[in-house]
Amino acid sequence: MTALRKCILVLLDGLADRAQVSLGGLTPLQAAATPNLDRLATEGVCGYFHALSPGQALSSEAAHFFMMGYAPEEFPGRGYLEALGEELAFGPDDILLLAHLARCRPQDGRLVLREKKPLLPEGEAQEFFRAVHSYQSSEGSARLERTKGSSGVLILSGGALTASITDSDPMHPGLPLMEPLPWEGAESDPAALHCCSLLRAYLGWAHARLAAHPRNAGAAAPVNAVITQRAGRTPNISTLQERWGLKALSISSAPIYRGVFRALGAQAEVVAEATDPAQDLAAKLVLAGERLDEFDLIHVHSKAPDEAGHKKDPGLKRRVIAALDQGLGQGLEALAGRDILLVVTGDHATACSGDMVHSGEPSPLLLWGPGVWRDQATTFDETRCAQGALGLLRGPELMHTILNGLDRGKLWGLRDNPRDLPYYPAARRALRLED
Repeated sequence: MTALRKCILVLLDGLADRAQVSLGGLTPLQAAATPNLDRLATEGVCGYFHALSPGQALSSEAAHFFMMGYAPEEFPGRGYLEALGEELAFGPDDILLLAHLARCRPQDGRLVLREKKPLLPEGEAQEFFRAVHSYQSSEGSARLERTKGSSGVLILSGGALTASITDSDPMHPGLPLMEPLPWEGAESDPAALHCCSLLRAYLGWAHARLAAHPRNAGAAAPVNAVITQRAGRTPNISTLQERWGLKALSISSAPIYRGVFRALGAQAEVVAEATDPAQDLAAKLVLAGERLDEFDLIHVHSKAPDEAGHKKDPGLKRRVIAALDQGLGQGLEALAGRDILLVVTGDHATACSGDMVHSGEPSPLLLWGPGVWRDQATTFDETRCAQGALGLLRGPELMHTILNGLDRGKLWGLRDNPRDLPYYPAARRALRLED
């Protein structure tokens, strides 16, 4: 067999956007100078991609999970992925929730959110987390592990528990904290009822502890609550290599992506993020080139467009995208002469306008490499790529397209393995002749 082609998946987080008035009706990507992306679009084939269904707003971890060809019902929850990425200690039966400190105001027996994830001096944040770190009752235990700033992971243990519960985090200031309830379909599940009861008890205890903390004495807006969201637990799923036949590596600057890829049985490296987006992406691509002989698929991630989008600053996002284009050009120089399939896309849209955390527009997509079609697209942006020959790809269709571009897709209907795997060759048992 010939040497195997490798895939580099450049993931520009939150790349897609909406038309912005301040940019003359263009998206930040359309308004940015992107000569390298435009060249790749001209020399390759374009389309657009949504990890689930157009219009559906996705979190980064869910979009990555679905992008790798896994189904929503297999998703293990943000809390689990966060804990895995942060390398926290937990058990297979524990429930894990993303948690934040918050400032709330009491109102009619409720707590109304003022501010989530407040920026706190390091010493002060440590004191608050220590105050609500460990809770124990006859129902079980709760342990809040700090990860960064005012964020952490809450770990629930003891008895039968389930992740099929609702959030307490209302997401937006001015709304009351929510009571944890069983998820639809689990209303009478003893494990869900037990989990909600344990979580409610912890949240009430944490509020009392924080409200009485000396750091809050006389504060006009005290840090007086822990809020939780997106419960998860250890899943039972096949690895990415088992499912797609590809040995994968993720190169990113955020532990959550380490969590996603480790959950899929893949390797992950978290590298320090450079201040300059161009330098950051170029360095990650150089590292990808150095590791290319060891892996079939390397995920190279930049969080910069998403962070700019969350700041609701179209001009900033335009500048970030232009810088990433420069970094892409520099990084590709280090990959010259390598037999690669280059894929560039986003995981979800992060709009610089509106109130949604993320929005549901598809992301532009391009494939570049040997044997790849050339279509009529000459510009890499949301609308021009939508006119490309690939059309709209959803969820696992991206991984099938990557397998095809790597010359590793199996002919449908072949039964070379008891499991119907999409790649070729899969592990098989040789016929042995009798002596």
